[in-house]
Amino acid sequence: MLRQSITRPAVLANRALCQRSFSAIAPRMGEGDTGAPRSGGGGTSGDAFTKREAAQEALYIREKELEKLHALKNKITDQRAHLDELENHINQLTKDQGKK
Repeated sequence: MLRQSITRPAVLANRALCQRSFSAIAPRMGEGDTGAPRSGGGGTSGDAFTKREAAQEALYIREKELEKLHALKNKITDQRAHLDELENHINQLTKDQGKK
């Protein structure tokens, strides 16, 4: 009885080794592959969910781009104010040197 309980797992382990795939390369997806394509073909046609999803994604991207543009405009106005301040400082220094 002890012999049967010991040899049985060894036999199962040998079966598992024999049933393994001998592929050396793991299957990989190409760049941009996300799985099975949606029914209906490309992005121009499809069901209402696909169209709504594309519209929401476009809206999200547009909002993020607008946020970035506002941040850049704010930086530009800050830089202009800083440059005006520096220019006024330079003008003040040159006026002071002309008085001496």
